[in-house]
Amino acid sequence: MTLNFEKYAAKGHEFVNKVSVRLGDAENRDRAGRVVRSVLHGLRNRLTVEESLQLLSQLPMAIKSVYVEGWKLHHEFARIKTIEDFCEEVMKEDGRAVWRDFSSVDEAMLAIQAVMKTLADYVTAGELHDVIDLMPKEIKQHFMVWVHTP
Repeated sequence: MTLNFEKYAAKGHEFVNKVSVRLGDAENRDRAGRVVRSVLHGLRNRLTVEESLQLLSQLPMAIKSVYVEGWKLHHEFARIKTIEDFCEEVMKEDGRAVWRDFSSVDEAMLAIQAVMKTLADYVTAGELHDVIDLMPKEIKQHFMVWVHTP
């Protein structure tokens, strides 16, 4: 079996490009990459290890590496209940770049929406619903709308 790293990279670029377009900033792939990482890490913090592994199995190889970067399997995370809480967590995951990538919670919400819609392009509806079902009620409602609107 040969590993086709160019193919893996191309699929990763494709994913980031889609997010970039959905952000309305097709030229800023660096920002889109940081947004993808921040949203995936925020999402990962809410999922069980089992659900994370099921989601990972459907992601493009390059995006899998983004998802697992810095993952601590036995780390406790603060409980969140609202979409604003989730946005703040995503912003925190962006680290020092947050001031460039998210000017507000509303902008973080748009970024999360862009990533969720892109995930829907790569992950089966059943798996995406399993992921969404693990979210608190308010967050679940937002995610369901986002992944089902064009």
